[in-house]
Amino acid sequence: MSESSASEVKNAAAQAAANIRNELGETLDAIEDKFDVQKRASELSEKVQRSYEENPVPWIVGATAAVIVIGGLVAWAIFGDD
Repeated sequence: MSESSASEVKNAAAQAAANIRNELGETLDAIEDKFDVQKRASELSEKVQRSYEENPVPWIVGATAAVIVIGGLVAWAIFGDD
């Protein structure tokens, strides 16, 4: 092999390694972003808030149903025959 072809091979290998390193970095950044709990919680909070602002009726109905169910369970625990 001549020096120029050996140099070309080294440059190609270095370029390939740099590309792989960049792809790996991007992949790790995407994984880190996906598993960032604080960011996901913030996004969910914003989504819920936006949903409530657009149409609060389902949220009010759901909260009322939850209170009734919890109240019923508490009453059952207190007044039930054991």
